[in-house]
Amino acid sequence: MILEKIKKEDCISLLKEYKCPPWVIDHSQKVADKALIISQNFHVNLKLVSAGALLHDIGRSQSNGTDHAVIGARILKDLEFPPSIINIVERHIGAGIIIVEAEKIGLPPKNYFPVTIEEKIVSHSDNLLDGSKEVNIDFVVQKWEKRLGKNHPSLERLKILHRELIIAPGCFKYLP
Repeated sequence: MILEKIKKEDCISLLKEYKCPPWVIDHSQKVADKALIISQNFHVNLKLVSAGALLHDIGRSQSNGTDHAVIGARILKDLEFPPSIINIVERHIGAGIIIVEAEKIGLPPKNYFPVTIEEKIVSHSDNLLDGSKEVNIDFVVQKWEKRLGKNHPSLERLKILHRELIIAPGCFKYLP
């Protein structure tokens, strides 16, 4: 499948075909909207960001666990989607999961880190939405502190990703 030929309607139809619940489809559209806003500060492939954001939770058609990312990547691989979209789906969970953490939570042993700017944008856009409601970084940090504990290493990764995508690009807006 060629990235340039993938349309928003195709992504939404695929989510429906795989019987994703309406809340997943709504959430995915909001993540895509947020991702395209964040993308304005970077030189990115907007088609890739949009398609990756719309499809990031396709694995929720089979699981609401963390493994939904791996399941979603497998679905898209079987459908012969481009590796760039498959990687966004597989790496969108949190702000990255290291191999040791992956093994502890039952994922196949590997690192699940967003690497490209498009992967990072989709991952963090997902972080900044609670369902379909946009939230701030403080809300996200508090949510994960409750689930993982205040000293979990993923919290620092989340803050670093936020600085990279949201704070740092904004620093230059007021320079002459």
